[in-house]
Amino acid sequence: MTSQTIAAEIAERIASGELAPGDRVPSARGITRDWGVAIATATKALALLQHRGLVVSTPGIGSVVASPGATTGPPLSTARVVSTAISMADAEGIEAISMRRIAAELDIPTMSLYRHVESKDGLVLLMIDSVLGEESFPPPSDTDWRADLEVSARLQWAGFQRHPWLAGVMSISRPQLVPNGFRYTEWCLRALAPLGLSMETMMYISVSVFSHVRALATDIAFEAEQRQDTGLTADEYMTTRSTDIAAMVSPADLPLLASLVRSDDFDLDLNALFEFGLQRLLDGIEGWVSRG
Repeated sequence: MTSQTIAAEIAERIASGELAPGDRVPSARGITRDWGVAIATATKALALLQHRGLVVSTPGIGSVVASPGATTGPPLSTARVVSTAISMADAEGIEAISMRRIAAELDIPTMSLYRHVESKDGLVLLMIDSVLGEESFPPPSDTDWRADLEVSARLQWAGFQRHPWLAGVMSISRPQLVPNGFRYTEWCLRALAPLGLSMETMMYISVSVFSHVRALATDIAFEAEQRQDTGLTADEYMTTRSTDIAAMVSPADLPLLASLVRSDDFDLDLNALFEFGLQRLLDGIEGWVSRG
């Protein structure tokens, strides 16, 4: 099945009133599942609908049926291209981002984008820098490095929650060269500077804290995708699988896990895991610093 056929079927549902202005249309992943096509075909179908002005991308929701008479917005600029891409990624994931799709959303020729961004990779760098610049750092205390690192970690965690795609495009070994990323690192180094540690050690501490935040944040995107596709929260999903889990966890072979399953008092809450891991990580660093 082609992207044109899928777009035509969704357009017919809009024309018939089955999908009204403001209603969500199937996401790229939903199209992939329901029509049995590749994600690229699904993305092209949505791009066709957007180019025809039938749907628009709404932050935090996804693609929805456009209201009659909707306008294309302010004049094109780099900031508008980046903002559009961020909204699209927030709603549908980073896989939804393509120059063709963004051009369709902005109702402009694809080549016009290259006057403002050099490439898709360049666009992603601008997106990363933009979302990392959303937070304002308070001045480091110069006396409580641990509290300062907690502030940094929580600001990063909040950013990953607002933008679930972000963790998946950031790298530890090949960090993106973006000004606001350097700002985060500089702030952490200033917080650690009064300890008199070597620059290498301070960088190891900064990267270790970031790694903890990013590692957990990678599951935010997965959870968002699953919730959009299934309509179930993580707790609701676990409830639907409780019988299967109980059947797999035998008290004879796995007595501790079986006891945990029977007690039903443990939730894999990402926020709780973030806080627990952060505090234990800082406990370890603090103990190591005090011994040095």
